[in-house]
Amino acid sequence: MPAWRIRDFHDDDLDQAIHIWDQSREGVDPVFSAAEVIAMARSGHPALVAAVGRDVVGMAVARVEGERAWLALFALDSRWRNRGIGSALLAELEKKLVSAGVHRVCSLVPEGAAGFRAMQNSGYRPRTGLTYFEKVQHLAPAEVSVLDELGGRLLPAGQWEVLAGMEREKDIIERRIVLPLSHPERAERHGVRPPKAVVLFGPPGTGKTSFAKAIASRLMWPFVELFPSRLAAASPDGLAASLRATFAELEELDDLVLFIDEVEEIAGARSTPAAGPAHGVTNELLKLIPGFREHDNRLLVCATNSVGSLDPAFLRPGRFDYVIPVGPPDPPARRAIWRRYLGPACDSVDVDALVERTELFTPADIEFAARKGAQAAFERELLDADRRTATTEDYLQAIAETRPTLTPAAISDFERDIDTYTRL
Repeated sequence: MPAWRIRDFHDDDLDQAIHIWDQSREGVDPVFSAAEVIAMARSGHPALVAAVGRDVVGMAVARVEGERAWLALFALDSRWRNRGIGSALLAELEKKLVSAGVHRVCSLVPEGAAGFRAMQNSGYRPRTGLTYFEKVQHLAPAEVSVLDELGGRLLPAGQWEVLAGMEREKDIIERRIVLPLSHPERAERHGVRPPKAVVLFGPPGTGKTSFAKAIASRLMWPFVELFPSRLAAASPDGLAASLRATFAELEELDDLVLFIDEVEEIAGARSTPAAGPAHGVTNELLKLIPGFREHDNRLLVCATNSVGSLDPAFLRPGRFDYVIPVGPPDPPARRAIWRRYLGPACDSVDVDALVERTELFTPADIEFAARKGAQAAFERELLDADRRTATTEDYLQAIAETRPTLTPAAISDFERDIDTYTRL
């Protein structure tokens, strides 16, 4: 059997070290990346290799933090396992750590992974009852600075699931927007161009803002919302100048979902050729959109309650890929929304009765009525401990006291807008 030896890591070992790190993955990404491990080894942290001739067959790297050290890498070539090399490699590394003043050596190792047995044989004891948490920051420092300045953020996962019901809209947005942007290579193979800008239109309160946030959450892209009223106050040179400056700042972000709600405030129809303030702002936005579209991993989402008031040039296909209606929830959607907000009360309440009585309710209206009904049940229990269960009447009364956002006239206008403006 060829002789092996333990020695310090050298820069000449770099290629083989990366190979050893890659073997250590075994279907699970290690806590420390290859770049982090190599950086530690090169910056003076203890790093050893097991070598057979010129071949590196094992490697151990530790990161020293005061009296504690973390094993950043402890891996063996699969052909050289179960020969005592791992235990010897670990023992030599420990000597270096002790001489550096380390009293506690820690490691995160998947059960059954390479090195697991060597660590058990070397006196390491697993600590149960611990959960490893990790949050990956996808943004560079410059991007974080831009987001802070613009009030943007990375949204947590799960925003899509929060949109209870609304299956019609979710299906369209999933197929037209999320999937092409999530799988650009496959889209390109089929000649599908991922969208760069979309308009969501519909009555107030139907969830347009929630959909924009859900898209950003699904894509794991930063979300920035522009408020026309704030833009107007941000620059002494006026709204058009502020809009131009903001789009220039956004150039620092590699990935982005940019959301403009009530976009009709800055993209209203130019009724006359006179260069009034509104006319100039609309012109400025029309000039900025093509430049925004030139970037990959960018999506502009504009929302409006009044799609008919937008300038015709704003809506043409060259600027917006899709114009998507987001309507009031239908009965299945209302049922899903009610169930979400009722929680445990679902077992004691006639949900179908609530669905029937909330035809003109938006998701926000249903949330308000559900909270009002829950408050009534809560207060009644405080007065009468024997009546703890929420009832259908609690919620029907709350519905009766809630003024719905929508009206039959608004629904009729929306249906006409669907026929006139929808582009999928």
